[in-house]
Amino acid sequence: MSERKTLLLVDDAPENLDVLKGLLSNDYNLKAVPNGKIALKIAGMNPHPDLILLDILMPIMDGFEVLQELQNNEDTKQIPVILLSALDSEENIKKGMDMGAVGYIPKPFEPDVILNKVEEILT
Repeated sequence: MSERKTLLLVDDAPENLDVLKGLLSNDYNLKAVPNGKIALKIAGMNPHPDLILLDILMPIMDGFEVLQELQNNEDTKQIPVILLSALDSEENIKKGMDMGAVGYIPKPFEPDVILNKVEEILT
């Protein structure tokens, strides 16, 4: 079996992190953080996470700001980012994709959607 991929989960709601951890912990190494500032710090460390699941609506830094910082940094811009949000308007989805996100998953989470999207991006 190949080495387990590492996912960085970023959400200010502990219950959302718990749901994601429950879904993904059997197949992936997980790092879960409550805000964008910590996420940027971890994303910049070696080895980089293989994928970031990033909430949009967060205090301190929203997901769009985090995504912008990731994209502006040579070390982190290649890390794929899936945005997670209750903001499911076409405008927000388009904005995230235009900024470099590789996917968008609406809240509340559908377990199959998360598992399929993560697997699709990592393979």
